[in-house]
Amino acid sequence: MMLTRRTFPGFAALFSLPLAWAILLLIVPYGIMVSVSFWTRQFPLFHPDFQFGNYIQIFSDPQYTAVILRTLKIALIVTVCALCLGYPLAYFLVFTVRSATLRNALYMLVIVPLWVSYLLRAYTWKIILGTDGALNSLLVSTGIVDAPLDIFLYNQTAMVITLVYIFVPFVVMPLFTVLDNIPPRLIEASEDLGVGPFMTFWKVIFPLSLGGVIAGATMTFCLAFGDFVAPVLVGGPDGTMVANLLQTQFGAALNWPLGSALATLVLILVLVLLQISTRLDPAGKIDVT
Repeated sequence: MMLTRRTFPGFAALFSLPLAWAILLLIVPYGIMVSVSFWTRQFPLFHPDFQFGNYIQIFSDPQYTAVILRTLKIALIVTVCALCLGYPLAYFLVFTVRSATLRNALYMLVIVPLWVSYLLRAYTWKIILGTDGALNSLLVSTGIVDAPLDIFLYNQTAMVITLVYIFVPFVVMPLFTVLDNIPPRLIEASEDLGVGPFMTFWKVIFPLSLGGVIAGATMTFCLAFGDFVAPVLVGGPDGTMVANLLQTQFGAALNWPLGSALATLVLILVLVLLQISTRLDPAGKIDVT
């Protein structure tokens, strides 16, 4: 519906502030970041330029390609593990817990960690997996090992465990909402037709929950891909990720053009992933009437 002259002032007054906010704090910073990625670094200054040397360096230097591939691998593993833990948990809350009060209480227990400091949650796993942590103390006290082991910390496995713990709520929240909105009559109809529980899940519940799966996987992958706290706390030498490289380039290395090029590539990857998830999202494509 086209705006009339009478409604246009109200429309402009309503959306001008959010639009200005988005332009000044989102579009302009992104534009500056992309433009700086083409600049030339001449230590200690940066000179405006238009060249692709920073991008060529990223893809030609094995150090950067190795970090990018490692980040993709860790983010993918974290996403798969979070889905494997989050989906059964959301399914249990929706279809197994009959009491609404108990269901809401358990759901709150899942999302309450989101209200706690991210740094504190990551640091907790450093304490658990450390040499004097809870895991080693249990192994020593039960006599399984004679001395504390240092294999639980400062490796990629510790990073995956920490990130999965942090991001599972981001999988459970959309899945819980999607599963809770599945019409019960569809499940009852499947049971009335003599379909077993597994095939009911596979033919009815899982297809209708794909939107939640895609949303949770997208959020988890993007957040894990850009994480830089877990690699510092529990990652160790072989746990450097793209975000740590960005921190180094904008900090100690003082190479803002190269850091901007890395950030631009991360932004492009996220946008591509969001576009793919939008196309895969079956919302609106399944008729449940």
